[in-house]
Amino acid sequence: MFGRRRRKRDDKTGRAAETGSAARRNGAAGEVSFDNEIEPERPTEQVAKEADRHRATGPWDSTEDVPEARRMDLGSLKLPMEQGTDIQVNVAQDARGRQKIIGVTLVRGKTALQVQPFAAPKSSGLWDEMREELREQVTKQGGQAEEHSGTFGPELQAVIPVQGKKTEDGRQLGQRVRFIGVDGPRWVLRGVIRGEGASKPEMMAEAEQLFANIVVVRGEQPVPPSELLEITVPKQLQERMAAAVKERNAHRAAQRGNAGSSPNGSASAGQAGRTPDEAEGS
Repeated sequence: MFGRRRRKRDDKTGRAAETGSAARRNGAAGEVSFDNEIEPERPTEQVAKEADRHRATGPWDSTEDVPEARRMDLGSLKLPMEQGTDIQVNVAQDARGRQKIIGVTLVRGKTALQVQPFAAPKSSGLWDEMREELREQVTKQGGQAEEHSGTFGPELQAVIPVQGKKTEDGRQLGQRVRFIGVDGPRWVLRGVIRGEGASKPEMMAEAEQLFANIVVVRGEQPVPPSELLEITVPKQLQERMAAAVKERNAHRAAQRGNAGSSPNGSASAGQAGRTPDEAEGS
């Protein structure tokens, strides 16, 4: 009942055909398989999960009948290229000082949507575990998080304390954040919405539409559950990222030279590669 159309290649004609896959509810132990069962014809498509109903209009898996749109190819993600939307690659430094891509942020006006694709087991439920972990993290930071039923199913709406910012009467200021996510075929796509998209209804809808237009490319390589799928960037964007890191390091060095030390010099994460227009289509 929650089947999703998937692309299938006909060996004789090479033309794409659409097929409907019937939904089947998996138990807690996962899907039961009988390898010795003899069948005249075995379907090659992935069985739709109950969680697929939360992404009836996206986000999409690359094997599905994806609506046409201009998208930027970033390996495990194909992101919608829309007028007025900037795409920023989020990077962090590992213990050896090397740059690692940890996510991508789509910025439209005063709304920011960070997305991260993770590997997941065939059975659904990883997003449930992630929400509980996020709730614990928010609480430990002194914030508040409540679960709501959203466009993509269960989501967390939170208020996170902003360090160093208080009202005149000493009360801690907080930032509204929405944690959204969906279980896909062997993947989970997680989104973090900040700014107006986390509070204003009309902006919330725009952020959700961006999220829905994303295509996840899981690939066939084995990846442990909960591990981030590899995000790659075009060569030209890599050069922009390298230039941004070089500029940031030079700025920090200048600050240390002028003030003796920089309170922000040890930051391990940042954003680079801001580009609204360059893409490889999907």
